[in-house]
Amino acid sequence: MIKLSGWIRWVFLGFISLALTVACTQQPTTTAPDASMSPSAPAQSQPLVSATNNWVGYSSHHVAVGKDFFTQEGLKIEDLFFQSNSEEITAFLAGKMDLAWLTSGDAIQMIDKDPSIKIIYLVDYSNGSDGIIGRNINSPQDAKGKTIARENVLFTRVLLQAYLKKGGLTESDAKVRDMASAEAATAFATKQVDLAVTYEPFMAKAAAQGGGEVIFSTKDTNLIADVVVVRDKLIQSRKQDLLAYFKAVDKAAKLLKANDPEALKIAGVKLGVTADEIKSQLEGVKIFDIEGNKTIGFNKDDPNSLIGNLDLTAKAALEFKIIAKPIPLESMYDDSIVKSS
Repeated sequence: MIKLSGWIRWVFLGFISLALTVACTQQPTTTAPDASMSPSAPAQSQPLVSATNNWVGYSSHHVAVGKDFFTQEGLKIEDLFFQSNSEEITAFLAGKMDLAWLTSGDAIQMIDKDPSIKIIYLVDYSNGSDGIIGRNINSPQDAKGKTIARENVLFTRVLLQAYLKKGGLTESDAKVRDMASAEAATAFATKQVDLAVTYEPFMAKAAAQGGGEVIFSTKDTNLIADVVVVRDKLIQSRKQDLLAYFKAVDKAAKLLKANDPEALKIAGVKLGVTADEIKSQLEGVKIFDIEGNKTIGFNKDDPNSLIGNLDLTAKAALEFKIIAKPIPLESMYDDSIVKSS
């Protein structure tokens, strides 16, 4: 599912820098580091500065821009586009934007640094695009003592941990080799390792070449999530603008879920691929609209909720020493925007 654009997104996950110097590949034409902070004009007259990166799941934002949905909701949007998560994270922490579209793992690491950051919207779940391939592995217990290739980033470690846990195992029960996900797929294809954590378009091909199969994936899970984050002060000062923002995103999400040709084309132009490629990539992604945020995303009673994803991911981040201290689950998110929509 993940073509070149998605590949770039995941490769850079392992190189996240939390320095305050931003290196943005596409700078805005105007400067608005934090629209919510300007005392000289009403909030609604200031643009909302929103940022995404090269991940197909963020296409709802691109379609909303291309279809002029934000303008229809009375909003001015300054659209920033980054070539990597690391650049986007650095820019957000430096106050260069109001909203950022990132993975939940990215968000947790940012919240560890700045507790004022809140997750306010569930964008998508990986739905089969990421997984584990294995050779002669009939159950998780068979991974004991085997050689596993995986990238040392939070989302891949969470995925591997979920699989090994089913067999009562941890990474210490296997021989783990740290390598980029694309390289892990190649190592499996050439039979250098017994298992590999990777993603499409590498996963299925490497499995076949290496005489194996996909033994575990994100299909029908909430293991890997993408979210929108803001700072708490923006929720307090521009709630109506945020409501309008997600109404526009909601319209775009519905078009993408319906495989609307124009929406697919807009997303393709933004990510540098064809509409057909966007359609193919989205088959491995579960896009959420506002209703999905209400019924699943922020519904504590749903086992596939974002709340469950945050709990799992934060515990893994602490266990892997990616964050320094536990983060209270309730402090990570604010569901008031989606509940008011």
